[in-house]
Amino acid sequence: MSEVNAPARRYHSPRRKEQAAATRDAVLAAARELFVGEGYRATTVAGIARRAGVAVDTIYATIGRKPDLLREVVETAISGTGQAVPAEQRDYVVRLREAKSASEKISIYAHALAGIQPRLAPVYLALRDAAGTDPDCAALWTEISDRRAANMLLFVGDLAATGELRTDRPAAELADAVWSMNGPEYWVLLVDQRGWGPRQFAEWLADAWCRLLLAGGRP
Repeated sequence: MSEVNAPARRYHSPRRKEQAAATRDAVLAAARELFVGEGYRATTVAGIARRAGVAVDTIYATIGRKPDLLREVVETAISGTGQAVPAEQRDYVVRLREAKSASEKISIYAHALAGIQPRLAPVYLALRDAAGTDPDCAALWTEISDRRAANMLLFVGDLAATGELRTDRPAAELADAVWSMNGPEYWVLLVDQRGWGPRQFAEWLADAWCRLLLAGGRP
């Protein structure tokens, strides 16, 4: 039987996928080190390629240009995985939305932040600094800040659904207050500069948000 018109077979190689994932991880790790250590402007794609032990063309083919690299470094720092993960699919968000009480929701989020900020804060601040001189970074900074603000509105909405949210202040105002305190800058001030531990930070944040956001204050 002739196979001239047979459909082409697709070649799937788990080993090849593993190698591609390892290359991507190495590139992002190198990019993170250089963006944080030397700054965005001083970092080059060629320098990242040397640090990762890959060809420059490999970086362009797998991730893209320098702004794309910074985006991926930030997104993976947020998700804690090798890929960007939408907020609603993150483990702590799922647990937060399943929690029944407002104080439990707040505690879940505060402790999640204490796990995220050690890896996010350095690259987030590198992005902030780069945004002052680079248009691509400025656009990414604005995008992520706006996305975070929108997510805080959803968070406050989750708290309101329990019936425990204070009603004497607008929800948008409460969301902005949370947005200001969940930023990496707040973590840097208390942990990096004042020497707080992650657990202390999480417990303080949970207590502060309960007092600030809930009708009865601290539960």
